[in-house]
Formats: sequence, structure tokens, C-alpha cells
Amino acid sequence: MPPSAVMSIDQGTTSTRVVVMDQSGAIVASAQREHRQHFPRPGWVEHDPVEIWENTRELSGLALTRARMRPADIAAVGITNQRETTVLWDADTGRPVHRAIVWQDARTDDTMARLRAAGHEDAVRARTGLPLASYFAAGKIAWILEHVPEAAALAGTGRLRAGTIDSWLLWNLTGGPHGGVHATDVTNASRTLLMDLETLDWDEGLAAVFGIDPDLAAAMLPRIHPSVGQLGTIVGAEALNGVPVSGILGDQQAATFGQAAFGPGDVKNTYGTGCFLLQNTGTTPQASSHGLVTTVAYQVEDAPAAYALEGSVAVAGSLVQWLRDNLGIIRDSAEVEALAGTVEDNGGVYFVPAFSGLYAPYWRPDARGLIAGLTGYATAGHLARAALEATAYQSRDVLEAVVADTGQRPDVLRVDGGMTVNDDLMQFQADILGVPVERPEQVETTAVGAAHAAGLAAGVWSGLGELAGLWRPDRRWEPRMDRQHREDLLEHWDRAVRRSMDWVPGPPE
Repeated sequence: MPPSAVMSIDQGTTSTRVVVMDQSGAIVASAQREHRQHFPRPGWVEHDPVEIWENTRELSGLALTRARMRPADIAAVGITNQRETTVLWDADTGRPVHRAIVWQDARTDDTMARLRAAGHEDAVRARTGLPLASYFAAGKIAWILEHVPEAAALAGTGRLRAGTIDSWLLWNLTGGPHGGVHATDVTNASRTLLMDLETLDWDEGLAAVFGIDPDLAAAMLPRIHPSVGQLGTIVGAEALNGVPVSGILGDQQAATFGQAAFGPGDVKNTYGTGCFLLQNTGTTPQASSHGLVTTVAYQVEDAPAAYALEGSVAVAGSLVQWLRDNLGIIRDSAEVEALAGTVEDNGGVYFVPAFSGLYAPYWRPDARGLIAGLTGYATAGHLARAALEATAYQSRDVLEAVVADTGQRPDVLRVDGGMTVNDDLMQFQADILGVPVERPEQVETTAVGAAHAAGLAAGVWSGLGELAGLWRPDRRWEPRMDRQHREDLLEHWDRAVRRSMDWVPGPPE
């Protein structure tokens, strides 16, 4: 009997999680571990790629043991990853030349401002669907090439490899220096500012915009594959040797896949470290004129790519971690709901968490975080409530941009991610949107989506229709806030957002 279980590696911004799923879509076992966050300078965020790889390898074996399975029981492995986070390494030794630069990192803000001033914005957006922002991978690659002498030297010899975290993990899983596969999928490639959305291939002209020699880029960058399809066979993780890797999706596209948002108009929102709302727009990329990005949602092998409009919010769940780690007003992230519940409302307090600028729909790297509306009445409870409400307000801003671009307000918003276990937050989200919110039984849909992609390629499931049948609802929240109260709250939120802007001066002329 052929194997029918699948494994997904969910490599996120704060932790790595490995999940084993059976053919019914039930999670049989999982294992998870956090990794260190490095903040060497204000606005800089880094991870240790070796720590992430070692965690992935160990957790894969642990999850398999907990599932009481052998490698022969696993039909395929799927990978989902924090997108845009960028690694450069020596192909001969497997050693990174620098810590991974994380998607939240803002060190290339000045570079992007200069490129915008030089008139590159419109051409780059037309080809990639993305604005010139430090969020994306191209600027991070260029920064390492410029500031790390070893990187430039290795690039000149053809030994340098560059990619997002999925490529780093795939290369190590499939042999590393001993024949590792250097590849990525269309969803991750679409987040680099280097891939043409129409051709789904690297664009030499885009590399040149960022000062990356096109010939060097051709040797450094991974080969682009569909999201669903075999990419290689594992030989670098003892517990999984011989198992194929058959799916890769960036984390938000994996959540879209796991939410079964397969039809044009389907919308999901993920509440994790950041907050990411995607609407499937079908097989034709749709440009945004309201601050969203155009991205690849997924591609099944031998089928056209599906595209999406996306709004990315940099800080959501990480704001709760900030309350825990930096302010110490909670000991565990789960305590924030109870602390927020000690007050009836926000007490006039608004928290704009623009720690590394504002992403969609504003794209303002000059913004910085602020807490507005403080009075002597405010307590830790009000601050906790304002932090949670900030996630809902930011999601509202993004959804309104989707409505402005498409002319359609969704009938329901499917939600997922760790913050959705907070029922009060989900009710407030429905209230502030004026749209019902629906949570599935499996809220960790990034891991689910990667497993579904791998299993689909391996024949565990027959097609998108069968995968859609695995989606099961858990709870639904209907809007119940009166219109005037909603408008009053939003007016104050909008005022706070405006005050967060123009905080950091622009680059010198």
C-alpha cells in the first residue's frame, strides 16, 4: 500500500514547526521550536540560518517519532517559509556568508528611496507587481554583496548561492554541498523584485536595477519551479532520507492554499508575526492602484499560475511579543487576552506599531510606532487592548484597499494563524470590518497548505476539489457594532496613523 501521510515544514519568523498529516487532513503529530531574533541596529532584523536548518532537521525527526511513523510512511514533504527573508551561502561549504536578513529589516530604505528618486518605481512595479521597498529580497541580496567582501569574492567564482529560506532548506535537505538542489517556487520568487510576473522567470534588467550583475545573478539565484510538483529527494535529514520534497509555498500563499481559497474573489487573512490578507484574482495578474501588491498565489505543475492581490502588515502578533519581551506587562503571549479583558474599551488609546515603517496600503518607511491618546486613566489593560485592536484596524485598512481595487466587498473573511484563538479579537475584527469572520478547525493553515501541496503532487489527494472538501469551519463571528461607533473608532485610528508618518527624515539628496 503506498504511503498516505505527508509532512510539512513550516519555517516561520519566530519558530519552526513540523507537522505530520494523514489523508483525512487531520494533524497526527507536530513539533515546534523558536529561534533567536537578532537586532544588531535599530531597524535591522536578522536570523541565524544554521540555527534554523538544525532546528528543521531535529524537529523533522521528532515529529516523525511522535507520529510513530517511518520515512516509508511519508508520501512527500512540503515546505512553507517566511518569505523575503534572504540567505547567501558558499555552495562548497554550506556556510552562510552573513546572517539571514529578515523580511522586517529596514536597512535598505535609503537605497529604495534613491531608486524611486531615479524613476525606477513604475517600471519595476509593472514587471514585478511590487513597490520598491526594503521588505523584498533584492535589496537584501544587493546589500550583502556590497558589504560582505566574502560574498562578492564567492560570487565571482560561481560558488555563491542566494535565496529565500525555502531555497536554503531545500538545498540542505537534498544534500547541501553534495549535490543539493538549488530551487524555489513561483510564490517565493514573486517576492524578490527580480521575477517577471508574466514570464515567471528571473529578469536580467531587474537585477541590474539593484546593482546585481546579471551574469552573477544567473549563477546565484535558484531555479524557479511550480509550487506543486517534485523538487528533489531528501538525503540531508536522516529521519526522512528517500522522501521526496513535492511542494513549496511562501507562508501566506500556503495559508491561502490551506484555506482552499482556490476561486477568484476568495479572501483569507493570516494573523501571525505580521498580518497578511490575500484575495485570489484568477490566472491573470491584476495591478493595484490602492497600495496592494500583485503576487503569485500558487501554481500547480502543468497548469497556469493563480495570482492574488495582497496587503501585508508588518507587525501583528509580534506586537504581543513586544509587550511580553520589551515591556514585561505579560509573562506569556496567551495572557494578553485576559489583560485586555480587564477593561471595557480602549480608553481612547491607539497603538500604531510601525516599528519598521508602515507596509500596505501606505508603504511609508518614514513612519515609526506610536501610542496615542494616553491620559492618566490609561492602564496596562488599555495598552493590551490597543495592541490587539491595532491588528484589526490594520487589517481593515488592507481590506478597504482590496475593495477599492476590485469593486467587491467579500461576503466573508476566512481567518487563520495563532492570534485567531482570541475570540474577542475576532469579534472586534468582524465589527470593525462590517464583514463576517470565519475561522477553520485548523488555524495553522500555513502548515496545512504546504502539506496539501506536497500531497497533491504525490497523489495523496486527487485535485483542488478534494482539498477544498477537507476545509471545515470552526466558528463564525457576525458584525454587531453600530455604524456610528465604528466610524468614531476608525476616525481616531486614521488620525493616529497620520501622526506616525514623517518621523524619520528622508535620505540626503
